[in-house]
Amino acid sequence: MTSVAYDIPYSELREIVQYALAEDVGMGDITTLLTVEPDAIAQAVMVAKTEGTIAGLPVAAEVFRQVDQDLKIEFRVDEGQTAVSGETILHVSGRAQSILTGERVALNFVQRLSGIATKTARFVALAAGTQARIVDTRKTTPGLRVLEKYAVRVGGGHNHRFGLYDAVLIKDNHIQASGGIAAAVQRARAGAPHTMTITVECDTLTQVKEAVDAGGDILLLDNMTIAQLKEAVALIGGRAKTEASGGVNETTVTQIAACGVNIISVGALTHSAIALDISLDLTLHSDSGTSLPLDLA
Repeated sequence: MTSVAYDIPYSELREIVQYALAEDVGMGDITTLLTVEPDAIAQAVMVAKTEGTIAGLPVAAEVFRQVDQDLKIEFRVDEGQTAVSGETILHVSGRAQSILTGERVALNFVQRLSGIATKTARFVALAAGTQARIVDTRKTTPGLRVLEKYAVRVGGGHNHRFGLYDAVLIKDNHIQASGGIAAAVQRARAGAPHTMTITVECDTLTQVKEAVDAGGDILLLDNMTIAQLKEAVALIGGRAKTEASGGVNETTVTQIAACGVNIISVGALTHSAIALDISLDLTLHSDSGTSLPLDLA
């Protein structure tokens, strides 16, 4: 089975995996080198211990590739597929030393990214039937943003801006520092490329009116009640896109989506996702043809 491509830039993937392996392996996997024969051959399966949306198999494959290019890796499910408890999601075979050295880093990536994809899929399902897109935020693990935002896409969500460089988002402190919403939008519009959107954070309906009149492209309706969201959407009347943010969880997201907003940004997709329980089970092949199962959870 092949994995669906979700456009992880390979140069960034390679560097992230290199750093993770350097952090974990350092000068060498001393336990494996001292206890496992260098010519021992094994196979291992990555198994979901609980149901969830799988993400990160290409990252795991890159981990094993960097450890040993001769390892053979096979995906048993596609990225974005829901795996049931006990289902094999990846198979790897080759030198036992290499599998053992790469197993923890590979598992860490798949567990973390699958947790994000699983959480995202739940939010997407709760907003189904509305026009609202579920999007992430910049509340990501430093150094892992490209992978965590990738996992959001695998789970059916969408990406907000990747950093401070690819969209204008005028928040409350910017408004204070620039002398008001109108002044902030005017300066942003004068200096930003014509292709770049300008988002304005609004805490009150008064700010909503100011932001619409100033020409904001997207109005971020921050920590508003359901009643306020409905009133804000009506006040904007399609003159700008609407984004709900703050107080969004699995209990509130359906109601928020029903208010008619275009976007719902959810920091919890990345900052509060629980890693999916996944293990790696290895079988070592001996010269006599027998095998020894090892659980590397």
